[in-house]
Amino acid sequence: MMAASPEFRPAGAAIAAWSRRLMDVILHIGAHRTATTTFQHFLSDLSAPLAADGIAAWGPSRTRNGLFHGIHGGRARAGHDVPAPFARARGRIALNLARLRDRGRRALIVSDASLPGSLRDTLTRGALYPGVGARLSRVHAAFDGQIDQVVLTIRSLDLYWSSALGHAVSRGQPVPDADALDRLVTMPRSWRDVIADVACAMPGARIRVLPFERLGGRPDALLSEILGRPFAPDAADRRLNATPKLPALRKRAGAGAPLPGGDDRWQPFDAAQAAALRETYRDDLFWLAAGADGLAEPMAYAPDPTPHPMPHSKAGQTPPQTDTTRGSTDDIQQRRMAPPRRE
Repeated sequence: MMAASPEFRPAGAAIAAWSRRLMDVILHIGAHRTATTTFQHFLSDLSAPLAADGIAAWGPSRTRNGLFHGIHGGRARAGHDVPAPFARARGRIALNLARLRDRGRRALIVSDASLPGSLRDTLTRGALYPGVGARLSRVHAAFDGQIDQVVLTIRSLDLYWSSALGHAVSRGQPVPDADALDRLVTMPRSWRDVIADVACAMPGARIRVLPFERLGGRPDALLSEILGRPFAPDAADRRLNATPKLPALRKRAGAGAPLPGGDDRWQPFDAAQAAALRETYRDDLFWLAAGADGLAEPMAYAPDPTPHPMPHSKAGQTPPQTDTTRGSTDDIQQRRMAPPRRE
């Protein structure tokens, strides 16, 4: 492996350790289509009580409004100076972190699902976040290695791709043909590969992974897991940026688009394709439960005992993880290492 360019190495270990003692930096990187927009609005609504508790939050309104500009542009070359846009981005981030520390903030949550890559790029390349390693390594460098925790929410692949494709069609993208769908089903990259890339890009950070099925889209549950203490259920029961259902998709795609009838959510995959995607996801969950090769840890969300209305399951949706594993929940198979999927 090629050594990292010295221009992009974090500050000294002593400086990084000193900064961490003052404030924890928590990076929530999505993934897309796992209620990230809902979570970001929830954080925004709670900004005042969170600040009173010493917690700050940056969502896309901060990260995409100039603060992170320059992180992903202009690569440095060995023996050359750090590109000016990157240096300015690193300086802006350091200045903002210092201001938060001066205001008594002891934790910062940065939530942006596009940090690992855009959803458009994922769909165009037909692979789960193929550039996540390079992108997050630059984020790691921009924060001078001061990121303490990275949180990733994953979702059953049949529902992730269905939601992503539906979102793309609602934005004017063409309906994928049979070959495009088959490529998504047969491509070798899964959440396991994404997690491994994240761990390599974020040395020293705690990598935590939570299946979306365990959350039910509850932002309060995700925040509870991130901070390690309970929060009151979100009374708004919000579900923002949801994938449009078939009537809206047909209207957006126009007459003649190869979309089925009905009023439910679009399921582009046939039964065999959906089953194959779910099986890959199960293997990823087994791998995660077995220790993820020491790269990451599962976030074991325990529902609050207070009754709370949960979104109704639709036909064809993936049930909670305890219903998707082979055998009972305490089966020894749940502890085994998933077999390699490719040579």
